Amino acid sequence: MRCFFCNTEIAISDRVPFREECPQCRGALHICKSCTFYDTGAYNECRESSGERVTDKERANHCEYFRPGAAGGKLDNVADQTRKRLEALFKK
Repeated sequence: MRCFFCNTEIAISDRVPFREECPQCRGALHICKSCTFYDTGAYNECRESSGERVTDKERANHCEYFRPGAAGGKLDNVADQTRKRLEALFKK
């Protein structure tokens, strides 16, 4: 998996412990935005229908359905940056 915060590649053997941190930046690894089920288009931003609601997607949580995603690296920041550029372009 990759750390969401610094994009460092991290070898994971089986499961990610709830309090596991990135060895590079000390960011939490067991977060919604690092999970394969995270989806901004889904209800509660999670495709796992049995998962409990988590409000802060960038903080460690105790979700039992967590599966490390392959992407990592603040993917939704790209969308935010693009949106800001478009807003600046069309700003009056």
